[in-house]
Amino acid sequence: MDFLYITLGVVVAVLIFAAISYFRIKKSVTTLTQEQFIEGYRKAQLIDVREAKDFANGHILGARNIPQTQLNQRYKEIRADKPVYIYDQNGVRSGRVALFLKKKGYDQLYQLQGGFKQWSGKVKIK
Repeated sequence: MDFLYITLGVVVAVLIFAAISYFRIKKSVTTLTQEQFIEGYRKAQLIDVREAKDFANGHILGARNIPQTQLNQRYKEIRADKPVYIYDQNGVRSGRVALFLKKKGYDQLYQLQGGFKQWSGKVKIK
């Protein structure tokens, strides 16, 4: 019986943590449909946060690759005074990247809904 209560407590704690993370990310970044993303990304900094091998296999035309794993060392390459359009493979990492950038003082943060796998626009293969 104690095991059941412990398991239930862990599940509840994980759900609470996930909900808090979801709302913190939602507050930090604006999620855009592909059409909305296309309207604005040419006047902004377009950042692909996937790993270099994924970027080389295909990325949105005009994107710079700053992998999430390198962000702590490279975030200063991104200007804080201009809009930042972020995408990843499926929309999960970009939210975490936006939360990190928000903490560093970036305000104009936008992510592509569904990530690169949903992208049907122009693509460049390295």
